[in-house]
Amino acid sequence: MTLIKSISGIRGTIGGNVGDNLTPVDAVKFASAYGTFLKNANPNKRLKVCIGRDARISGPMIHNLVVNTLVGLGIDIIDLGLSTTPTVEVAVPLEQADGGIILTASHNPKQWNALKLLNAKGEFLSGADGAQILEIAESEAFDFVDVDSLGEITENDAYMDIHIDEVLNLPLVDVEAVAQKKFKVVVDGVNSSGGIIIPKVLEQMGVEVVKLYCEPNGQFPHNPEPLKEHLGDICKLVVEEKADFGIVVDPDVDRLAFISNDGEMFGEEYTLVAIADYVLSKTPGKTVSNMSSSRALRDITEKHNGSYQASAVGEVNVVELMKQTNAIIGGEGNGGIIYPEIHYGRDAVVGVALFLTYLANQEKTVAELRASYPQYYMSKNKIELTPQIDVDNVLKTMTEKYSNQSLGEPVELSTIDGVKIDFASEWVHLRKSNTEPIIRIYTEAPTQTEADTLAERFVSELKVIAGI
Repeated sequence: MTLIKSISGIRGTIGGNVGDNLTPVDAVKFASAYGTFLKNANPNKRLKVCIGRDARISGPMIHNLVVNTLVGLGIDIIDLGLSTTPTVEVAVPLEQADGGIILTASHNPKQWNALKLLNAKGEFLSGADGAQILEIAESEAFDFVDVDSLGEITENDAYMDIHIDEVLNLPLVDVEAVAQKKFKVVVDGVNSSGGIIIPKVLEQMGVEVVKLYCEPNGQFPHNPEPLKEHLGDICKLVVEEKADFGIVVDPDVDRLAFISNDGEMFGEEYTLVAIADYVLSKTPGKTVSNMSSSRALRDITEKHNGSYQASAVGEVNVVELMKQTNAIIGGEGNGGIIYPEIHYGRDAVVGVALFLTYLANQEKTVAELRASYPQYYMSKNKIELTPQIDVDNVLKTMTEKYSNQSLGEPVELSTIDGVKIDFASEWVHLRKSNTEPIIRIYTEAPTQTEADTLAERFVSELKVIAGI
């Protein structure tokens, strides 16, 4: 099965059988469910929805299907065309729209696409709202309008520029200070929307740009997830060009990774750490990331006399906790920066502008800046279990084991999302997959060897409990 239906949207591979893959029929069905959900929530109102897409090959096809399905429901469309996830999130409230859809499978390979759904605030839907949409799709409770009530389409391709303007007008973004530094930066846009918007924002800040894979043709030149093993080309080019650093984004530009001036990975986990360090130095306050993100954010927050909290994994959960605690910055360890001054969504564009401003006020190279932060290393593993094994019971048993302080290891336990066990200098997060019998094991420690050793220990313990 390569069609995944969840409360946050629908994603799958293009082609194949209806219900098994993201076919045109499935795209229409899910768009119908979303449009019907909006109509049910706003009776007797003429609705408006913003729609944008990344540069995937299947983008124009899925885009046309979704747009015209909503038109058939009597919903007006603001067609943003080629766009980014954070750009659509910015557009929805500016347009006073009732919702938004981003057509992107984020970091998935080119054969994938997806519908990501927004509310009227330009934020991802709540779990309850997403569940309603799944129910509507399952029952096919759609009621299309007559010919005199069809929606209208208005094209507006200016929103990437508007998004950049919104970012550059933020109080903590200093364009003049950045321009004076005459930085040189290599950009890997993975041949999607980031190849347009990231060079634009850099050039407007006076940065010399070296483009790598910035043609938005959807032909991803490498696996689009911005991990070290996929980024050999830009790491090499940063050194060859004697650039100050490199920037990598995923196809929909909500994840941000840096390459240091020495060609080494800055580390996705440390994108949020560095930017939070800058924001907290100017506006002290609270921070939030998810439970599988680096402890370094907590350390940096406490350095600035702030307080840190961890949410369950998932952007919606991070945003919810940020709102509850009035956090001034947050995000996820995958390079997702959430800065409420502009909007509650992961945004690589605002991350780039804040990082450049911070760097302009430092007398350090990017490599030296990275070395100045607390050093942590992560290990990410998983155990595949048979369907007969009760994953919840396995995690419950593990929780009970480490709740017993007689083990001689002082720990802090959280069961908000699976079980997270915090030791004095390291932690492990165990959580089950929502779609298959898998337990994910994330560990972090002061060295890679310690992180790997801790992971091996818990993999072994879990297997004993599960009887495999």
